[in-house]
Amino acid sequence: MPRFPLPALTLAVLASAPLAAAEGVAATAPAVRNGLHWVDWIVIVAYLGGVLWLGAHISRRQSNAADYFIAARRHIHPFLIGISVFAALLSAISYLNKPGEMIGKGPVVLIGQILSVPFAYVIVGYWLIPKLMQQRVTSAYELLESRLGATGRLMGAILFVKLRLIWMGLLVYIGSSALVVILGLDVKWTPVISALVGIVPLIYTSMGGLRAVVLANVVQFFLLLLGALVSIAIISVRCGGFSWWPTEWSATWDTQPVFSLDPHVRVTVVGATLSVAIWRVCTAGGDQMVIQHYMATRDIAAARRSYLITSLATIVVTVVLSVLGLALLGFFTRFPELLGPGMNLQKDADHLFPYFVTNLLPVGISGLVVAAIMAASSGMDTGVNAVTAVVMKDFLERHGWKPASEARRLQVTKYVSYAIGLAVVSASLLVGKVPGNFMEVSTKLANLESTTIFGLFFLALFVRSATPLGAIFGAVYGLTAAILIAFWDLLTGRPPVSFLYIGIVGVMFNLGVGFLVSRLGPRRENRRATVLVGALLLAVLVAAVAAVLPG
Repeated sequence: MPRFPLPALTLAVLASAPLAAAEGVAATAPAVRNGLHWVDWIVIVAYLGGVLWLGAHISRRQSNAADYFIAARRHIHPFLIGISVFAALLSAISYLNKPGEMIGKGPVVLIGQILSVPFAYVIVGYWLIPKLMQQRVTSAYELLESRLGATGRLMGAILFVKLRLIWMGLLVYIGSSALVVILGLDVKWTPVISALVGIVPLIYTSMGGLRAVVLANVVQFFLLLLGALVSIAIISVRCGGFSWWPTEWSATWDTQPVFSLDPHVRVTVVGATLSVAIWRVCTAGGDQMVIQHYMATRDIAAARRSYLITSLATIVVTVVLSVLGLALLGFFTRFPELLGPGMNLQKDADHLFPYFVTNLLPVGISGLVVAAIMAASSGMDTGVNAVTAVVMKDFLERHGWKPASEARRLQVTKYVSYAIGLAVVSASLLVGKVPGNFMEVSTKLANLESTTIFGLFFLALFVRSATPLGAIFGAVYGLTAAILIAFWDLLTGRPPVSFLYIGIVGVMFNLGVGFLVSRLGPRRENRRATVLVGALLLAVLVAAVAAVLPG
């Protein structure tokens, strides 16, 4: 008898009932219903209860902080690690912004995301992972200290914590925005929904550590994939086939050339491919959230296999979510009367999927997809675990805190996790003020510091002459350049620069300045020269920024 992987078998079984339900409504015109049915709520509660049980179950089997952070006693299978890394980086942000980008802007960014995967896999799998895995660490920023000193390690840790707190805040905000639409609530309820979205992953992450995070992320991956596939299938049945597939460039899409030297052109194929490839490499080679997963594998070969799984999952899900965007675009173009009051395809592109879920899917299927969105929102679980590891290793223990016992260390670790989760929910209330659609906002916030952190790792691991001064000013110059690109319109009052340039420009300044200062500047032991050169570099940066910004 042939054997099937359990996730694939589960996916097939769960999909059979929804598809049968879709066939039952094929002969009738789509009907709009108002809100979720009680059956939907049963599905949602079952998911939430399941992940909470998972965290509690794993918590009882932990005895130390190393097992909590990197599953030290029993390495995790590369397949699970690979899916977990992908699910952590995908989250509700991509689950909603990919269909929204396809509906409201066009396919080019999504094409670039797919084309970037092979380039990133070769660089990460055969260049970065072997270097990173030479030492087994709990916090990735321990790797920086030998070459860049305590200053370099502290800078990396601070930048990471800041980046991931903002990212998790964005994650909760986008998931909450979707749920507000799904539940038919006024936007003033967003803070309350944010708290509810954040509390469940916070509880099971704080209890179960990395192993709970990995297993919950695997469930999340198959749940969100199932939700997207079922939605595509139901749209296809209701449209009588694949008539929703576009035969011409949609009126809602931007002009999206293959290549352009004009920085104000929002996206190009070349720009999207290069920008996303840089982000993938920088995230895989400098982000505690990802490196921590590598450390939970057995060896370099296992870590590389896990990244291969991440890469394949990226391609599959990006294709599925892109097709979902096309299906939604075709569906609402054919049935415009089904749009909510005041809604249109371009202005409300990011909210069409949540609206479709709550008003146009059969009972029970809506609950499944809402659970998928909530699962994707729980991508903050990986971030909370990773930030907790950095706080414990790089801030508390690195600066002298010594617990009375291993049990006390584990207890404090869980308290820190709760505190970080509360900070994330608070941050989610601020990120909604950043202009742009979900895709632009997530890129502006995610690319700002990922390239900066990677610059520190590049200097520490690959540049023998690297100095703390070079690392500091490479990071400062790179981050400043990234901020100027990301918020060019707000800072200067001029037309915005494409968000695709954020990572490209940031990494160029970061690596270029860091390398030159390290090679040509003073050595670490020459403190007087270091102070003088540092003051000069700071003055040059201030003068350059002042020249760019309006008086």
